[in-house]
Amino acid sequence: METTNESADGDFILVGFSERPELELILSLFVLAFYSVTLVGNVAIISLSILDGRLHTPMYFFLRNLSVLDLCFTTSIVPQMLVNMWGGDKKISYAGCMVQYWVALALGSTECVLLAVMAVDRYVAVCWPLRYATIMHPKLCHLLAAASWSSGFANSFLQSSMAMVLPRCGNRRVDHFFCELLIIVKLSCVDTGPTESRMFIARLIILGIPVSIILTSYFCIARAVVKMRSAEGRKKAFGTCASHLMVVSLFYGTIMFLYLQPKDNYSQDQSKALAVLYMILAPTLNPLIYTLRNKDVKKAIRKVMGKEQV
Repeated sequence: METTNESADGDFILVGFSERPELELILSLFVLAFYSVTLVGNVAIISLSILDGRLHTPMYFFLRNLSVLDLCFTTSIVPQMLVNMWGGDKKISYAGCMVQYWVALALGSTECVLLAVMAVDRYVAVCWPLRYATIMHPKLCHLLAAASWSSGFANSFLQSSMAMVLPRCGNRRVDHFFCELLIIVKLSCVDTGPTESRMFIARLIILGIPVSIILTSYFCIARAVVKMRSAEGRKKAFGTCASHLMVVSLFYGTIMFLYLQPKDNYSQDQSKALAVLYMILAPTLNPLIYTLRNKDVKKAIRKVMGKEQV
């Protein structure tokens, strides 16, 4: 049979940036540097939010979840990417490829939902400050975090299941630096139109609903801020939301441009560049954005450093 899935019997080849070898070394150093900062920055935020009692609030609980996500997300991609860049062998096993695209999609989907949950948290903090502690109680925060993780993994399971049943007839050349689900689908030797349409609907849901929640939350926040008479109150409200807005813009801006536009509108090189932006650069910048703009985190850092000096 020509439609048997022969890919299960062999490795995939990750082309990555091998067609431009003069850029591979420079890019690999860039990726390694940013990955190192990602590890240090996110581990620092996780540790600080646990060690400092002042950070035991809903905002930092969700930020800790975001840091865990970013750590796992980049670690599912970057080590394999560096191995392929530094070695002559560009292969990844069939099982490894399946696990990589399933985990990466699950974590990316989870972050979509988690950022919406964080927007709701900011809405309650700004619009209902006196009831904030009552509304965002620990049980609700844990429920919202669990809903984010479970919806992300459910979306990945759904889309990955669609891809795994497609026959590839020996096609193993993946024109990317990781096993990206849509490219794996395109390796199939049968018509993938119906499958891609169903996947597009799934992407539209996992992106569209959180974006709607984020826009609605910030519309309500903006309306509340406009009504504030105190300039200090407006400044505090802006400071509360600015970091989250920057993270949302960076993350959603790239993935919506990458995954929701018609597939013939961008080149594969453009796809790789955007993937580097939201998979490697964004997780690196997130801790910096929250740390540099946040007095509580700065105080926690000084407190921990002071303890270490004793």
